[in-house]
Amino acid sequence: MFLVCGEALFDIFVTTQRADGLALDARPGGSPYNVAIGLARLGQPVEFLTGLCDDVLGRRLLSFMQPAGVGLKHAVRSERPTAFSLVDLDAAGVPAYAFYPETPAYSTVRVGDLPRLGADIRAVHIGSIATVLEPIGGALAHLAERECASRLISYDPNVRLTVVPEPAVWRSRLETLANFAHLLKISAEDLDLLYPGRAHEAAARTWLAQGVRLVVITRGSRGAAAWTREGHAELPGRAVTVVDTVGAGDSYQAALLAGLAEAGCLAPERLDGLGDAALAGLLGFAAEAAAVTCTRRGADLPRRADLGPLTGF
Repeated sequence: MFLVCGEALFDIFVTTQRADGLALDARPGGSPYNVAIGLARLGQPVEFLTGLCDDVLGRRLLSFMQPAGVGLKHAVRSERPTAFSLVDLDAAGVPAYAFYPETPAYSTVRVGDLPRLGADIRAVHIGSIATVLEPIGGALAHLAERECASRLISYDPNVRLTVVPEPAVWRSRLETLANFAHLLKISAEDLDLLYPGRAHEAAARTWLAQGVRLVVITRGSRGAAAWTREGHAELPGRAVTVVDTVGAGDSYQAALLAGLAEAGCLAPERLDGLGDAALAGLLGFAAEAAAVTCTRRGADLPRRADLGPLTGF
């Protein structure tokens, strides 16, 4: 079972502008929320740790998560309102985000709210905005440090400067969490933003030397690359008709984790031995999931039946 930790919110898309106002389309989202939904759709049992408010949007989030099979026994009740983001898409379907409110429900999780994890939780995924807002950011760093010796820790920075505009804050948290993460997935865009001019392979090798077991760098339409201590693989991008790219990175993350689970490689030490063929198969599986998401409106992640077999293991 997976434990996914972080934000759950609504993405509110500006769809059309009329003479009398704007037409809006609200979809549940947030990077960790999307990963949790993606794992459930790929047949993986998953629990979600976040702060939830009993307001209109909070109750709606529940109405999406519970039928999807996302467990909420570790969710924390919050008095703060549920977050939402306004999303405006450019001509290529690339989103720009503005997030509200300043202190949302998901951010209120504290160290004292962290659950004791049972042996059924084999992997913990954390990422995105929740890692740099307080108190939840400190709580998740504490959780990663506490659990890294006994289960796989997965981390995706998924930088959103519209929420926390200082790259130094994101870079500091990445450097802290890289001490505890076994799987680090980062987009080339985020890597170049946080470490301008740093070669991608050099960054990956630095993280591997620090203790990360598997580094994956996604490059959008240019594909992705992965490194372990014994293997390396690069895959080119695949051509699809893009509706928008919302949730594509989260779909990629969910498929990486689901692929490792299917291959019996969730134990951190199993990542060290992933060679070129296994990495190529894992990247291909994740790329297929992300490509499906790009052909759909919003973060509509694929189900296992939408994807082909995992190869290379």
